[in-house]
Amino acid sequence: MKQLNEFLIPFIGLKLGKHQFEYQINKAFFAIFEYDEFESSNIKVNLVFEKKSTFMELNFKHKGSIHVPCDLTNEMFDMPIKGKIKLVVQFGEEFNNDNDELLILPHGEHQIDVSQYIYEMIVLSIPLKRVHPGIKDGTLQSEALDKLNELKVKVKKEEKKQEAIDPRWDKLKQLLTDK
Repeated sequence: MKQLNEFLIPFIGLKLGKHQFEYQINKAFFAIFEYDEFESSNIKVNLVFEKKSTFMELNFKHKGSIHVPCDLTNEMFDMPIKGKIKLVVQFGEEFNNDNDELLILPHGEHQIDVSQYIYEMIVLSIPLKRVHPGIKDGTLQSEALDKLNELKVKVKKEEKKQEAIDPRWDKLKQLLTDK
């Protein structure tokens, strides 16, 4: 993976306090990470970088949409996504990123690459099941959805009633009325 210069933050020249960075993330960003789970993306990332005397706090937030196929009908739609993460950066003897919320940089480092954290934050905010909103509210019309409805198992009302009432409940109800 190549390093992206726009995601490198040279913190050595920053004054103590809060600094804000904004990034517009599109499909080209994910191509660098070889991630191709969706067709396109329009995501805005806001980073509040707070430099303190002994450590730094990074608060990432993102909001936007990705263009993905529906898992049921394969129809393309824009899925809204949003999320946030917090990262604390400290200095130590050697580089350590074992903890998700703590990054340890070696003494003498002068910049931090935030591209990996932005990538992970966005990818982890994408739901595993992607269902077109038209399916939920009943407005989507497609061949795949018509076929699924045609093949759906039909249960008679009488069978539903028999399945719904467990005979053990009748015995328990008798205990209440026998008093």
